[in-house]
Amino acid sequence: MKSEKKCNAAILKKILIINEKYPELSKYLSEMPVTVPIVEHPEIGCKALKEYYESLTILVKKYDSDFK
Repeated sequence: MKSEKKCNAAILKKILIINEKYPELSKYLSEMPVTVPIVEHPEIGCKALKEYYESLTILVKKYDSDFK
């Protein structure tokens, strides 16, 4: 993922997959610690977006491994 636009597109795609294939996980998306900034006015760059994308991927992988 190179640009913020591509990062956002990948995140959106991952969230759509979660909503479609794993709707029971949707409730956790807003509770993920990566989405809660520590600083008052966070600067969201590609690094933060990549970390969020990776956290979504881990959520799905963990869910899949727990229920297979």
